[in-house]
Amino acid sequence: MSGKPVQGRMTTDGDREVVVFLIGMRVNNWRAVRSWLPVFLAMPRMIKELAGDPGSGMIGYRLLLGLPRGVAVLQYWDSKEKLFAYATDQSGEHRPAWVAFNRRAREGRDKVGFWHETYAVPAGSYESIYINMPSFGLGEALGAVPVGRRGERAAERMAA
Repeated sequence: MSGKPVQGRMTTDGDREVVVFLIGMRVNNWRAVRSWLPVFLAMPRMIKELAGDPGSGMIGYRLLLGLPRGVAVLQYWDSKEKLFAYATDQSGEHRPAWVAFNRRAREGRDKVGFWHETYAVPAGSYESIYINMPSFGLGEALGAVPVGRRGERAAERMAA
């Protein structure tokens, strides 16, 4: 998180569906570098590809460090359709990384773990608050507005 804090209370500007995608890896055997390092290195290439293409559907992301034995990335997407389109794109970075991961998983057995979770969150089913914070999270992905525009309390923002 970088940037100058925005003074006051802000909330997410967006009354639309958003897709939250969590993806990560877990190193089960640190000595099996050939099993986990390619998995680790594949994610930055995919993030760079997605961040460089505004039409991809990924509208924001945050690297999550400090997980036991692993790392994860929190991603925000325009729609599940765009997320699925990227996952199956034969010409993108994801497909070869996924094929290579599956090959290594068969060869290396349980030396590296992989996981992801996808949440399609309907409009009006999320709320946020940022107090004296730089642009962050969903507010960074969708934009932030003063709290008063969407309601002073979380229950008001969820009902809007």
